[in-house]
Amino acid sequence: MNNSQIGLGGGCHWCTEAIFQSLKGVTLVKQGYISSIGKNNSFSEAVIVSYNPEVIELKDLIEVHLHTHKSTSNHSFRKKYRSAVYYLDEKQKAIIATYIRELNEDFDNELITKVIKLNKFKSSRNELLDYYKKNPEKPFCKRYINPKLDLLRKKYIKKTNL
Repeated sequence: MNNSQIGLGGGCHWCTEAIFQSLKGVTLVKQGYISSIGKNNSFSEAVIVSYNPEVIELKDLIEVHLHTHKSTSNHSFRKKYRSAVYYLDEKQKAIIATYIRELNEDFDNELITKVIKLNKFKSSRNELLDYYKKNPEKPFCKRYINPKLDLLRKKYIKKTNL
């Protein structure tokens, strides 16, 4: 099996973790905080997704990501919840940018999601990892994560383990 990786940030990392743990071909989701370089060097909630590109394509991961967080909304919490796809090398950067341009047609408003370099990652505390799996009945999960998983069931059911 040949795994690839991508960083994704946009909303709460508990939500992002649960979404990507639900997809076929995703082999590992690391929940935590990612920083980039330059003006994006602060840590923001995000995940690193390891996946098998023979099972799920990068474009599918990006599409799911864009549709499961407020990727067109420049709200006041963007420093904590940066809407981004984090690349690991320059080849990946160009591919991601192309996919985001193509996928922008799916939205009424312009995507604000940035394509930025993954510089550093730090994991969440152990008690926060696998948050949804451990706490599906908690009010936060019912209010914020379940609707996103429902969207996966409706729009991407063939790509999920749900």
